[in-house]
Amino acid sequence: MTLNAPIPLKYTPLKYRLRASALHLVISLSIATLAALLVFGWWYPYPYRELSGGRELFTLVVAVDVVLGPLITLVIFNLAKTRRHLVMDFTLIGLLQLAALTYGLWTMFVARPVHLVFEYHRMAVVHAVDIAHDTLAQALPGLQQLPLSGPTLLSLRPLQGNEAVASVMLATGGIPQAAQPNLWQPYSIAREQILQASYPVAQLTARFSSHADAINRAVARTGRPAESLRTLPLLSRTIAWTVLIDPQSAQPVGFVPLDSF
Repeated sequence: MTLNAPIPLKYTPLKYRLRASALHLVISLSIATLAALLVFGWWYPYPYRELSGGRELFTLVVAVDVVLGPLITLVIFNLAKTRRHLVMDFTLIGLLQLAALTYGLWTMFVARPVHLVFEYHRMAVVHAVDIAHDTLAQALPGLQQLPLSGPTLLSLRPLQGNEAVASVMLATGGIPQAAQPNLWQPYSIAREQILQASYPVAQLTARFSSHADAINRAVARTGRPAESLRTLPLLSRTIAWTVLIDPQSAQPVGFVPLDSF
């Protein structure tokens, strides 16, 4: 072969393989963007993308999926192949990516946060995976279906008789009280108990003076003065934050990334 001889088609130049890989990357990123809108717009809205690990899990799923396909394209793309063979190659790669993305999204779906529950003295995030689905029938009518578009507010009714022992035993066995459907009730019913368990923002700032900036930023995001807010500790899996609530309705209006237990 002379120096000026054309490169045989079986030796596809790198620039063509890079071009095909880049096109594949753009398509993969477009699909990942649509998936992000679903995940963070519906299943893991703020602050649950941090509280429930949604951001980290999505990043892992998408990174593997987005990188895998274009890399395979870079390796196997060959202009010497017939159109039929190229279509078969890309179809197989696409199916592999789709399967990986579907599995990742399903994992995120079953682990999604479904309720923010007032658990007697604190707030707790409950995830779909935390709830035994055969116990959902024990919930009040209207609470037997898990929401699809972000967590709803609930509270726990007072325990009666021997329920306390049974409930604590379940919690000891790994099913938190907030994830026991037979205890669920509408959030508004516990309004007085929620306000009694809460405490002023000034008290939070006094306890955690080194985190005053974070507290002030969270308060500022609510658009309300600190004096018009109260706080409650919040637990989600292994992460603890603080909820800012309205002193009249007891509705959550903001969140502070601070463990106030």
